[in-house]
Amino acid sequence: MLSIGAFAQIGQVTHRMLRHWDQAGLLVPAHVDEFNGYRSYDPSQLDRLHRIVALRALGFGLDDISALLAEGVGPDRLAGLLSERRGELEREHALATARLFDVERRLRFIAEEKTMPGIEIVTKKLPAVRMAARTFTVAEQPEIGPLVGPAFDAVADAVTAAHGPGRLGIPMATYTMVEDGITAVVGFEYGGEVLDGFEIAELPAVDEAFCTVHLGSMAGIGGTWQALHTELTARGFAPSAPGREVYLRAEGEDQSDWVTEIQQPVTRAR
Repeated sequence: MLSIGAFAQIGQVTHRMLRHWDQAGLLVPAHVDEFNGYRSYDPSQLDRLHRIVALRALGFGLDDISALLAEGVGPDRLAGLLSERRGELEREHALATARLFDVERRLRFIAEEKTMPGIEIVTKKLPAVRMAARTFTVAEQPEIGPLVGPAFDAVADAVTAAHGPGRLGIPMATYTMVEDGITAVVGFEYGGEVLDGFEIAELPAVDEAFCTVHLGSMAGIGGTWQALHTELTARGFAPSAPGREVYLRAEGEDQSDWVTEIQQPVTRAR
């Protein structure tokens, strides 16, 4: 038999947690001394202990763990659950890293806004655009990055499967602030029929837009957008429609030579 101390040490859990699981009926000691109340565990209970600890790490509540253990959680299933959780944690880590990058970018912009050189801006009309696109909404800007590439790929695959290469126009995207976050419309200029795998998005013609070019990685495009918006407000304008990104050169994993035109439809501020 193992004392509660030895059992806790092996499982790397606290005595308090073991008592809590005992009270919940999840892991009952093999023996409780009737005189002093000391709990003892059989070594065969270590298997159940390790499964409970693993399932708790996955975020399952005690009721769910009890049900899973009653069904029988074998090594293969537990390994699968842990692999899924690892994937979730990797995505959470990537999102946290993107959020940190965004915060640092905004801090740099605040620190440099008085000395930042002006960007080159042209004003022009924007034509109406018909897109083969996918639409999704996220709670905050850093969540967009991991979804954009797969959305472009899904649209391209659907059109290419039906028509072969050559039917897609320039890739582009629009971003709209909504009550619950940001809605992105991602796709390509397209003149064909709607197919499974994407929708048709119609962007109206715009009488006046402030436009500039962002060179390099998409990780820094937020700073270019901020500079553009700072300049347009300084000139007495305000956004009149969602901003557009037109990916003039966006081939390959290395984004150092990417070229993106950002377009912000505007109106005179009142």
